[in-house]
Amino acid sequence: MLEDANLVENKDLNAQAEERNWGSTFTAGGSTYAASLFWQPLRNSDDPYTEITDASENVLEGADLFALRKGKIPQYGLCISSQGYKKGLKVGAIGLMNAIPDASSVLAVFKVDEGWWYVCIRNDIILSDGDVLFLNEQEAKEQFSSMLAVPDWQYKIAPKEWNIEDTKQFDINNFLVTSSKENLQKVHALRGTKLLVVLTVAAIAAIWLLSTVISLIFSAKPQKPIVAPVAIRTVEQAPPPPEPKPWEALLRPEQVLTACYQGVQVLVGISTPGWHIGGITCSPEGLVTSWHMEMGRLTWIDKALENSGVTFSSREISPSGVDVMASLPMPQIDTFNSPPKYTAAELTDILNDLFQGLQMGINKGLQTWTSPQNNVYRYMFFSFTSKHDPMVWSDLLTKFSGLMINVVKYDTNTNSWQYEGAIYVL
Repeated sequence: MLEDANLVENKDLNAQAEERNWGSTFTAGGSTYAASLFWQPLRNSDDPYTEITDASENVLEGADLFALRKGKIPQYGLCISSQGYKKGLKVGAIGLMNAIPDASSVLAVFKVDEGWWYVCIRNDIILSDGDVLFLNEQEAKEQFSSMLAVPDWQYKIAPKEWNIEDTKQFDINNFLVTSSKENLQKVHALRGTKLLVVLTVAAIAAIWLLSTVISLIFSAKPQKPIVAPVAIRTVEQAPPPPEPKPWEALLRPEQVLTACYQGVQVLVGISTPGWHIGGITCSPEGLVTSWHMEMGRLTWIDKALENSGVTFSSREISPSGVDVMASLPMPQIDTFNSPPKYTAAELTDILNDLFQGLQMGINKGLQTWTSPQNNVYRYMFFSFTSKHDPMVWSDLLTKFSGLMINVVKYDTNTNSWQYEGAIYVL
């Protein structure tokens, strides 16, 4: 009976994982490890549990398990037990960092029985999206490849069958190092500890107050009690202000697309002999790209960047001097109210008809987001690749109300554009 129950539970978790396109645990070396945690830097090392408790209520709603990583830059990871996690599970990302303590920047994908475990650690920080157990190999490979443009990785680890140059392969079964102090813990236990402290202080205060009252009663002269009616006061609590809807302050998508297009034109215009520009990624936060030296000297690209007239938000040169990464800030983007107009079914039909008419493929799916006041909002995420630049797509995409442009990527080798975004639905 117990084995049957466990089998049913595993089937349910596997079904949930398939719906999410990511898994929560994998097995290595005879042990089960937690993956796909949501990692955040720990700001208050003196009182980490208060910060973790607040994050479980306001950042990742419903999170009831956490892992605490101590090190040069302390972090905590959050997860939800209903998604396949259990108290006491070892944590894969921490085990990887313990196994290679001399490395602060690691880009890795490990092939495990459950899928492809992707880990991205930059400057001793596990990125918030840098711990994902992908169930689809292509998605894992695309995520890994997109980060290869960033220079100065101390470890680049990938499956041997991917045949990616300058990557190593490790046997994960003998590669993870963890201790019991770094396993998943219950968040509610933190609340219980804090509650116990509060109750203890309250009890001490109550005892002191009671002793004071008794002392006053026995020391004071008895007086005739005065009985007077006490009016019951009712305090009306003002209802909380209405929660703003997420589409009431969306970034104007046409401005995002225009800024991405103009930024790409500026970056590809910076050239010097012997140096090749890589892919360019644009988001509302800015543009990022890198140049790789095939021949020549570092001073050539350094001079080209200086003479470009562009004000970069950051520039970084790899220790080997053959890669230069630069970031370009985005201009100010206006916000506006753009409520959804279509249901999920209507929008699915419209997108299918549009891309069928263009003889193009599109990836899309329905997702939900729960606000701090427990309001659930639905949106259709999408991604597609095209030879046409953002100025061509601006007129087509901006016809959809509730539209967000999340990422625009430009492949300098194929001169193709990849678009990723979302559209809110009724």
